[in-house]
Amino acid sequence: MDPLFDRINVRDLLSGHDLSDPSTPLSTPDLRLIISRLESHSLHIKSKVRSYLLSHREDFASLFSQCNDAVFKTSEISDNVSGILSLISDRPIDVEIRKLVDEIGRTTKEAREKREMLGLLKIIVGICERLEGARSAFSDGRLRFSAEEVKELKKALRIGDEEEGEPIVYGLLRKQWADLFDEMQDLFSKFMENAVRFEQDSRTIRVKYKLCVDKMDGIELHTVMEAMDVAGILDYSLAKAADLIIKHAITPAVSYGSPAMFAEDVNQGSEVISEAVLKILPSQDCKIVDVDGDAIYARVIQVIKFIFKHICFENGSWIRSFGRLTWPRISDIIISKFLSKVVPEDASKLVDFQKIVKCTSEFEFSLKEMMFLSASDGKDYRLSSFSENVEVHFAFRKKTEVLGKARNLLLQCDFSVPQDYTSKGPLLKNDGMAINSSNQVVDLIFSSERCVVSKAASQLMELVHQTLQDVCLSSARVAWEFYHAVRDAILLYEAVIPVKLERQLDGINQVAILMYNDCLFLSQEILGLAFEYRTDFPDSIKEHAVFADMAPRFHLMAEEILQRQIQIVIFNLREVIDGADGFQNTHQMQQFESAKFSIDQAVFILEKVHIIWEPLLRPSTYKRSMCMVLESVFSRITKDILLLDDLAAEETLQLQRLIHMMLDNLSSLLKSLISAFDSNEKSEEDTSRPIDDLIPSLRKIRKLGELLDMPLKSITSAWESGELMSCGFTILELKDFIRAIFADSTLRKECIWRIENVTL
Repeated sequence: MDPLFDRINVRDLLSGHDLSDPSTPLSTPDLRLIISRLESHSLHIKSKVRSYLLSHREDFASLFSQCNDAVFKTSEISDNVSGILSLISDRPIDVEIRKLVDEIGRTTKEAREKREMLGLLKIIVGICERLEGARSAFSDGRLRFSAEEVKELKKALRIGDEEEGEPIVYGLLRKQWADLFDEMQDLFSKFMENAVRFEQDSRTIRVKYKLCVDKMDGIELHTVMEAMDVAGILDYSLAKAADLIIKHAITPAVSYGSPAMFAEDVNQGSEVISEAVLKILPSQDCKIVDVDGDAIYARVIQVIKFIFKHICFENGSWIRSFGRLTWPRISDIIISKFLSKVVPEDASKLVDFQKIVKCTSEFEFSLKEMMFLSASDGKDYRLSSFSENVEVHFAFRKKTEVLGKARNLLLQCDFSVPQDYTSKGPLLKNDGMAINSSNQVVDLIFSSERCVVSKAASQLMELVHQTLQDVCLSSARVAWEFYHAVRDAILLYEAVIPVKLERQLDGINQVAILMYNDCLFLSQEILGLAFEYRTDFPDSIKEHAVFADMAPRFHLMAEEILQRQIQIVIFNLREVIDGADGFQNTHQMQQFESAKFSIDQAVFILEKVHIIWEPLLRPSTYKRSMCMVLESVFSRITKDILLLDDLAAEETLQLQRLIHMMLDNLSSLLKSLISAFDSNEKSEEDTSRPIDDLIPSLRKIRKLGELLDMPLKSITSAWESGELMSCGFTILELKDFIRAIFADSTLRKECIWRIENVTL
């Protein structure tokens, strides 16, 4: 049948026509020929189909019969489904089935839970029986069996691995186990107390092999040790015995200078050893000092061998447990009582210490052979580590000494001025002041001046220089520690002194000035340290040793202290001047006396500051600071007087009198400033200016004293000449001053007009 469904090719129908050109149109005869041939082809196909159907008639009949059966069965199934649906709709059998399934599930679950509960009960009963058995065995003296049971029950009860939601009975069982375990620990501790005793009268450690505790007689020490090992409480039970041996045997054995000696003895019974004794005997020659440690280590090994043989019965696991329990304390005792005492005090003796290093290493090797120390845990070799790092310990001790000395001298210093210091002039280098040999008069490295410092600062820098000299002569490791000791010692000043002198810094006194000088001196000394010592430092720290970073801190501290002093002085002066009540009504006697008292107090404060500051401060600093203080005083008084709005003639004379009196009383102070200027002409600061330029208000207050009794025309002429402006007066101040002194008149108006229209 397949050839019947092939495509019809038009070329075959028109084989005689040229169809190479698809665009060529077909003629009418061609179309008719195609139609005729298609009809013929169609009849041929129909004939073929009919022949095929006739030849396969039986096959098609069978196919149609099967289709008919399928349709019939489908109808029958449809009827059956309809019947089932009607049955279900009439009786809800699915609900009954669901109830039956749920009931079966509940019954099954209950049966499973009962089986699990029964299994749990069997386990609980078994654990209870084992606990009772362990307790009974423990009471009967079967210690090893009891210990093994306790160990197994710990796993069964998951001690230390509890979970939430467990049955309450497990908690009760764990409590019973814990009670039994505590009883076991207590009993084993009593056994060990009975086994290892120290007799004070005979100074003897006695180890008994047959023990009797709580009506349990004849228990072997070896059996007790085995049981403790099985139960995992060997460390706990040996703790008191370890304390006893360390206190009465190890400590005397290590005592440096007066060591103890030991003698062993064994008491033999009828068949076996009944007890072992370690007698502690005083040294026959207390003058012998064990420098290398051979005898000390031999005595310690003798004690540990006694323990290994008579307490641990040469069991490696037991002696290792004893070692874990005691070695940290034993090593600390050896370090503190022996090794730390023989650390060299001088770097030249470090070579001799190598004998102790070798002896210490051999000592720890002997302990490792006895399994007292672990062969794999490097932390156990603490003594070798300490002795091999003796350079670090030496440096650490020296560092501690340096810091201790620095702290002591800072805390003990009273910040007093040297008694032989009588100079009141400037402290300049090479100025003939060599007669003052006090260590507190120091040169400033980066200045041509000297200054007086406290003993604390002077001695601190001496200590720093001594330590840095040791840095230059030491190995890299020691030098590095010394370098840090120097930095820490210097910084101690910053940490200790401001706290110690906090109250003194709030007043006007020598302490604050000495502290200022200290900080200035330290800042310059710190800057010079690297230049002085760096080239001699060990190569490994040359590039890392830094001091310059500390200098700005001390320079800043110095400026803060000085500015704080200046502000305290200015504050006190302002309070005093406030008592003058603005210098009002000084023509009245009471007001004049009040103003005069304020001026006298201000002069007193300034003289006090002069007496404190001039001998101690550098000339340049004294000049700068005192000028700031005087400027604040003169400007305040000048301002108060110029603010007065109505002055009587008598009042102007009294004000003039007050100004002249103040300047006369301050003449010595002003001369000291001029002296400071003259002596410091060649310093780094510009001091060639007159004093009036450095204290602008001084020229102004002097001129104000003249203006108070000057005629109006003279005042006007002085303004027109520029003299008053050069003294610091403003046009507004001058106009208000004229209005306050002179009555309103044509002359006053004319003078004010002239002042306003002057071109300067």
